[in-house]
Formats: sequence, structure tokens, C-alpha cells
Amino acid sequence: MRRMFSAALIFLTLLLSSCSTGTPQAMPEVVTVYSTYAAQPWLSDLYICADRIAVLSRVDDPADADIVLRVGEPKFVTSFAYQIGEEEILIVTHRQSPVQNLTLEDARALFMGLGDPSVQVWVYASEVDVQEMFDQFVMEGRSVTSSAKVAVNPQQMSDMLNNETNAVGILSRHWRVGNTREIFLAAKVPVLAIAQTEPGSILNQLIGCLQK
Repeated sequence: MRRMFSAALIFLTLLLSSCSTGTPQAMPEVVTVYSTYAAQPWLSDLYICADRIAVLSRVDDPADADIVLRVGEPKFVTSFAYQIGEEEILIVTHRQSPVQNLTLEDARALFMGLGDPSVQVWVYASEVDVQEMFDQFVMEGRSVTSSAKVAVNPQQMSDMLNNETNAVGILSRHWRVGNTREIFLAAKVPVLAIAQTEPGSILNQLIGCLQK
């Protein structure tokens, strides 16, 4: 009986030892990410790419992010930028709007306040990526009319264009939904993933996945 007890004790000790000395699983690396509203469709892709290899943590300040997702090239690129897609910047209005398809000159004049006075022009703050692209490719250094309304984000812009027949505004292709009509293609621009420092292994894997 004593031998059986000793054998059982040794077996139990070995079993516990094998369980406790196993190699612990490595915790996924935390990657901080900032996305503009226009780049949010690619943020969804990034979450898919991060599955099992990284934990994404969203931040409110792009300066605090390992990866920044945005539409169009910033004026000054001082980091490592990689194209992960392409987006179209559109001038959009309500389907019942009297405003018809525009030329570049028509679009510029309208947003300078030289068009139909009954039309309400909507824009974004100057630092928003979509607005930067619009100013670069349409306004070309000219100022938007001071009577323009400023949308906080594409959701507010989309809501106004869907509800107000006299509103004309700017949307990226992915945000154009509902009862709206495209009246001018302002630009086709790259969607970028920007890393603050040279990407390491995990960031390389994430960016490579986004580029596929």
C-alpha cells in the first residue's frame, strides 16, 4: 500500500510540474491607431488584419498613434507612408436639388460663393483630410465662401445632404449614401497608413495585410 501511495504521489508531482513549466503564450502586442472619419472603412480592415497578432487601441491624437489612417497625402510627410487603397472625393447634393453636373470651373465658383445664392454650401474644417484634398484639387489656393456651413464630420455632412434639397457638400465615395446625387468628381487620392517610426515586425505585417 505504501509503494502504491508513493507511486501515485510521484505521478501527481510530475503531472503538476509539467503543467506549471509549460511555455506561456506570448501576449499580443498593443498597437495604437488613429483614423480620420474618411479612412474608417480601412480601419475595419485593420481590425481583421490584427486578429491574433496584435491588440488595437484607438487614440484621439494622431501624434500618439503607431499607425495613422487617412485619405490623401498630407502637405508634409515626415513619417513612413504606405498606400493601402484609393478613395474618390465627390461633390454631392440632394437628388431633388436643381444643381446639375458641374465642371471644375463651376464647382470652384460655387464654393467661392459665386453660384446660385439659394444653394447652401457645406465644407469641413481646413485640417480635415477630405477638405485638404478638396482645397488642393478644386480650390487651388482660392478661399471657400465665408457663408459656407462647416460640418463636424462626414455623418453630419451626409445627413444634411440627404435632408436639405438646397445643400451641396463634399463626401468621400464610401460616405455617399441615401438620397444623394454625385455632381462632380473632385479627385482620386491614395488612402495611406502612416507610421510614426520605421515599422517593426508587427506593423509590417499589419501594413502588408492592408495592402493585399
